[in-house]
This record gives sequence, C-alpha cells and structure tokens, in this order.
Amino acid sequence: MSGRASGSIFGLAYGDALGKPTEFLDMRRIVARYGPDGPRDLEGSPALVTDDTQMALAVGEGLAYALANPPLTPEHVIPIWRRAFVDWARSPDNNRAPGNTCMRAIGGLAEGHPWVKATIQGSKGCGANMRVTPVGLVPGLKGEVRSGAAQLQAALTHGHPTGLAASELTAYAVWWLREGMAPRELQSALREHCHAQRTTYHERWLGELWQRPGVSSPEEFIARGWDECLEVLDRLDAALPVVDRTADPCLATGGGWIADEALATALLCFLMFPEDPVAAIWRGAASSGDSDSIACLAGAFAGAYLGMDAWPAEWATRIEYADRLARLGTAWD
Repeated sequence: MSGRASGSIFGLAYGDALGKPTEFLDMRRIVARYGPDGPRDLEGSPALVTDDTQMALAVGEGLAYALANPPLTPEHVIPIWRRAFVDWARSPDNNRAPGNTCMRAIGGLAEGHPWVKATIQGSKGCGANMRVTPVGLVPGLKGEVRSGAAQLQAALTHGHPTGLAASELTAYAVWWLREGMAPRELQSALREHCHAQRTTYHERWLGELWQRPGVSSPEEFIARGWDECLEVLDRLDAALPVVDRTADPCLATGGGWIADEALATALLCFLMFPEDPVAAIWRGAASSGDSDSIACLAGAFAGAYLGMDAWPAEWATRIEYADRLARLGTAWD
C-alpha cells in the first residue's frame, strides 16, 4: 500500500473538516441539518479544519525540523515545539474554537515558564492526542524515542497521565497500521502495549512532571494513565461485537472530550469500517461528542492503513493547508 503517511495526515485533516460543523451538535440537530446519513462531503473550498489539524501540523513540522537537525532529543525538540505552539496560538488563523487547556498552557509557555509549570497538570483532554499522529508516521524511530516524543508533545499542555498514555497508544496505532498491521490485530496489540509500558516512566522526556501531592513515585503516576486506557479498551472490546453502525458511537465508548475516550471512539469508527475510510470519518462526524477530534483520529487510522489513494482524489485540492499536509506526508511516505 503506497502513500500511507500521506493518507494518514490527509485523513486526519479530512476527518477534522467533516466533523467541524457538527462538533457542538447533538444527534437530533445533526440529522435535522444533514439528514439521517449525516455529513458525507467536505464543505467549502477550501474545506476548513479546526485547531486539531493546525496543532498536528505544529507537531509535525516541528518534528520534521528536529529530525533534519539531529539528534531527536527532548532538549532539542522542546524549544522547537514550544515555539511552534506559541506561533500557532498567536496566529490569526487560531480562530477555530481552540481548547482552553491548550491556550492556558501555551500562555505559560509564551511567558517563558518551564513547561512542567506551564502544563495543566490535571487535564487529560483530547488535545493531548488529536495532534500526535505525526509522531506515529515517522519511520525509523526507536521505541523509547517514539514513546517519549508522543508523551512529551502531550505533556506540554496536558499533564495528566491518561493524556500521556492515550497519546502514546494513538501514535502506535498509527505506526502499526502504516506498517501493515491488520485492523483485527490492533486491539490486542494496544492492550499488550498498555501492560508492557504500565510502569515505564520516560524521565528523560518528562522530567519531574510526576511530582505532585499524593503521588509517591513516577511508576505510580504513569500506571494510572495506562490503567484508565485499559478500562476504555475494555469498553471498545465489548462494543465491537454488537455495534450498531447506524447508531451514535459515543454511546458505546464515550464522547471523546478526554484523551482515552477520543482514542477508543475513533478506533470504534475505524474498526466498524476498516476498508471504507470515508464511512469511518462520517461515523465520527455524525456523533454527539467531540466529532472533529473523533473523526480526525479515525481518518488518521484509516489513511495509515489504506493509503492516500483510498480517499476521494478531489479532496486533496480542496482541504485547507493542503501544501503543508503534502510536504509532511511526502517526507514520511
């Protein structure tokens, strides 16, 4: 399958754009506006995306710069991502209802605070993993580097261990799919990864983030995140055998406003339609939860598995930021 990195990064943007108009609508209003099938095509030319794609580009372009000027270490990439996030926050294009957690944390980064002080420690919002896809697309990263980078990009704004673990799982799901893993194998691989990493704290990447009242060790801190991810994977496992493809997916695995639920509900949408990427993002967009984030992650999974050619060809010229998406996809295909 060719063009899997391009398929994934464009798929993220396609899902984001399809879910943008439905993000704050319940199912009744989605059906009233779009009919029983929900939105099926991108709106506008260009089809506008949200902060999900904008921040994914910030992560991806910062990562590409760091890789072009090796080595990829936390000391090297932190100032790059800090600058990319602050530039995004100050951009006139940052007018797509960005998340409060991201804006508060980036405000602290802009003021020069150490990132472990700027991050919102108690937040596990989906802003942690809606933007992590590029970390999953880069070929050749060692496991510790991919895991550390996935968690670090989340930790810059979302300091809760569940946000960190869900971001790593999202990155690995993307990576495994682009490397050819069959969708039917994905759930067990994710569960095994949770167990294997449960007490692994990436101190080199995360520093003293774990230190807070009531936490006695870094292992205790990070285990909480992996345990919560295992719980939501249990819900995904229970939902898939009996899933109703015409029903709101958020009823089974959650609304996606928090990182672990965003991962699980996006996976549900993808695994319902593993050979039909447009249906996967449609199901994410036609949902009562954080539809743009659910659909963008479903699109990232579908594109990583099926490649660029699986998407409608004319969408590539209609999506916002097409040139930037193409540069990242081409670099990592």
